[in-house]
Amino acid sequence: MRIRIKVGLGVLCALVVVIVIGIEGSRRMRIKEAVHLPTGSDQVDISASAQDARVHAHEARAAEIKARFAQATAMLHAKQFEHAMAALHRVLELAPQMPEAHVNMGYALLGLGRYQPAQDFFASALALRPGQINAYFGLAVAKEGLSDFSGALGAMRTYVHLSSHDDAYTRRARAAIWEWEQASKNIGNAAARAP
Repeated sequence: MRIRIKVGLGVLCALVVVIVIGIEGSRRMRIKEAVHLPTGSDQVDISASAQDARVHAHEARAAEIKARFAQATAMLHAKQFEHAMAALHRVLELAPQMPEAHVNMGYALLGLGRYQPAQDFFASALALRPGQINAYFGLAVAKEGLSDFSGALGAMRTYVHLSSHDDAYTRRARAAIWEWEQASKNIGNAAARAP
């Protein structure tokens, strides 16, 4: 009886091995049939498809940047500075080299009275694009908030120098320059009178 069980188990094991090999072979055949290896013309279609995907991704990214930037600008005008900052953070994640986003982040920070980080954002905008005129105006206001009147004067003078004569903010800039010059004179006069 034991011999029959041993032979029976051996036959059973061999049968299981044959079945597993048959199933595995059958599965491999189905995989080979399902996978289509590209020919030369198919490779062109694949690369064109990949190119289309890249173009679509680029367009979607550009659309998100535009939408978030518009949202941030609207929030700035509504004096919703925290919301503007949230939208601008996303813009800067997607487009860190966009000087307008750095400038608007600076203005949002000015709105919150956070002068040092605002100054940093205006400076980074100017590093990216030295002709970003509105960054000079914001930088001057940030420097004033930090009591750096000399720096504020320099930045505002640069703004006036670079801006056009019909610029809406030139008049305000000239008034700020006059005010800061008077404050500097008063500080200088007070220092001269001190024993």
